[in-house]
Amino acid sequence: MPEFGFLEGRPFWIVYLVLLAVIFCRVQATYWIGRGLGAGVSLSPMGRRLGTRLDTARARIDRYGAPVVTLSFLTVGVQTAVNLAAGAMRMRFGVYLPAMFVGSLIWAGVWGVVLSGMVGAWWTLFLRSPWTAAGVAAAAVAGAGALVVRARLRAAGDQGAGTEPSEEAEPARPV
Repeated sequence: MPEFGFLEGRPFWIVYLVLLAVIFCRVQATYWIGRGLGAGVSLSPMGRRLGTRLDTARARIDRYGAPVVTLSFLTVGVQTAVNLAAGAMRMRFGVYLPAMFVGSLIWAGVWGVVLSGMVGAWWTLFLRSPWTAAGVAAAAVAGAGALVVRARLRAAGDQGAGTEPSEEAEPARPV
C-alpha cells in the first residue's frame, strides 16, 4: 500500500499524540488571542462602563465555564468561539488549562479514530474503484453543501419570522 501522509501506517498512539499536539497549540493560541482582546475591552470606555457587571460575568465564567470549555471539543465551529471567549473574558488560566486539556484529550481521540477510519476506508475504496471513491467524495461534498445552504435558509427564515408586521401592513378593522 502506498504512503498516505506522514502518519500512514503509524501506530494509533503516534497519530493521537500528533493530533493532541496540534489541538493543544491551536486552542492555546486562540485563548491567548482572546486574552489580548479581553484586555483591550477591559481598558476601553465600554469596559469601564460595564465595571462590576464585567467582573460578575468573569466570576461566573471561572465558576461554571470549565465544563463548557471541555464539552466544546465535541462540536465543530463552537470550539474556537468558546476558547476565544474564555480568553476574552479572562477566565483564570488555572481553571481553563485543565478543562482545555481534558477537551483536547477527547478531541484527539475522536478525530484520531474518525479521521483515520474515514480516510482508511476511502483509500481502500479508491484502490479498488477510483470512480466509486470519487463519487463518494463528490456526494460528501454535495451533502455538506446542502446542509450549509439549508442552515443559511433556515437562519434567514428565522430572522424574517422574528420581525413583527407593521401596523401599515394590517388592514384597518371597523370598530
